[in-house]
Amino acid sequence: MGKFSKKTETSQNIPTSALPDIIFMLLFFFMVTTVLREQDILVEQKLPQATQLQKLEKKTLISYLFLGKPKNTALYGVEPRIQANDVLINTKDIILWVNQEKDKLSEAERDQITISLKADREVKMGPISDVQFELREADARKILYASTNKIQ
Repeated sequence: MGKFSKKTETSQNIPTSALPDIIFMLLFFFMVTTVLREQDILVEQKLPQATQLQKLEKKTLISYLFLGKPKNTALYGVEPRIQANDVLINTKDIILWVNQEKDKLSEAERDQITISLKADREVKMGPISDVQFELREADARKILYASTNKIQ
């Protein structure tokens, strides 16, 4: 039987020349995909409590309307205002806003859009029914009324 000799001249170096490229690619990936904020709320939001809650599965089909007294009352007054996408709008602008939100979705998902109405608990029913009427005119029939946790 022959004797085998062990080679002790193996290299223990790990090539690190591509490491900075990989790190910068990861950095750019996370910079592009990370959402830092969604919206600045310009109206007061004290949501009412609900007796029944249901969680939605597909949140990409939800567009949000905020209804409440403006936080900056010196500029916007004390009457309830509607906020959509960081902008205060009037009820007559809701149809245009709904059409813009539908255009962001694919053709198959446009009829599945859900409008989440986050109304302050101090808002009277008049402005809420005005918003409901305009949503009906814009053919946005799925309305979600946002609330806080269930009452025990």
